[in-house]
Amino acid sequence: MASNRIGRINEEIQKELSSAIRNLKDPRVQNTMISITHVEATPDLRYAKVYVSFLEENKANDALKGLKSASGYLRRELGSALQLRYTPELQWELDDSITYGAKMLKLINSLDKGSDDEEEK
Repeated sequence: MASNRIGRINEEIQKELSSAIRNLKDPRVQNTMISITHVEATPDLRYAKVYVSFLEENKANDALKGLKSASGYLRRELGSALQLRYTPELQWELDDSITYGAKMLKLINSLDKGSDDEEEK
């Protein structure tokens, strides 16, 4: 039962952070497309790992630094939106699963083209 509650809180954290990130004025964060892919809060809600993915990989490190520097602001916004006893401390992690998925899809598509060539012969 507690894990279901944590799951709902994780989803709420993800939703609130994605809307709060749009209001950041840091140019490192404004100039890139950021997607929050997953949030994992600890059972005591003291810490939350936020997994983010970036559309432009070359700006990922700068944008991640920008998010880390805006952590206090985002935590305050999160605390006012969620009404929890403890607002989790945010830990930002780079998630490359979208990039990895795109790479795998490209490889699979290249295999399909190779099999089409063999069928024509």
